[in-house]
Amino acid sequence: MDTPFSTLIRTASHEQHTEAETSTFMGDLLGGALGVEAYTRYTEQLWFVYRALEADAERLARDAVAGPFIRPELLRVPELERDLAHLRGAGWRSSVSALPATREYAARVAECAASWPGGYVAHHYTRYLGDLSGGQIIRDKAERTWGFARKGDGVRFYVFEQVGNPAAFKRGYRELLDKIAVDDLEKQRVIAECKRAFALNTALFSALGEEFSSAA
Repeated sequence: MDTPFSTLIRTASHEQHTEAETSTFMGDLLGGALGVEAYTRYTEQLWFVYRALEADAERLARDAVAGPFIRPELLRVPELERDLAHLRGAGWRSSVSALPATREYAARVAECAASWPGGYVAHHYTRYLGDLSGGQIIRDKAERTWGFARKGDGVRFYVFEQVGNPAAFKRGYRELLDKIAVDDLEKQRVIAECKRAFALNTALFSALGEEFSSAA
């Protein structure tokens, strides 16, 4: 392929990416039509997805394909758990529940983590680069709307304290994509899985939108 893989994967998934970003739920959340409960519920769903994404990180770090992408400074589960303790209280684990769309999303991530490193990279790319980019808009909105301390408890999921220069980090990540240790056919499969990842994310937003439709 003459075109860098990072460019191919970004352009090929652009439509699905836009659909996820412009979901009704996210528009209502960022637009102020929904309250902190909707934000909290979304954070709960993220916890289930990221547990699946990070459960096998130590093993995948030794994999030729996925290994270069496993970076400890990206890991989000500890931050999500700190946020949920702030949002739900110390006993939050007994009260959180996964929506059916979340269970499907997390199951697919876990399946790729267990048996398909290329597919895992597709989900890794979709989630973490989104967190470093659009996720910062959510953090800023949450801080201004619900009074969370800047980069404090409640929004720590979006704070990458060990990533000193997010723009440089993202450039480095895309360079890793360009050097991914797979052939051209596998790259096409990874692109297809990236589209699926965005579709799963959109389905999650739709489910949350249905749950909070009467509140908007």
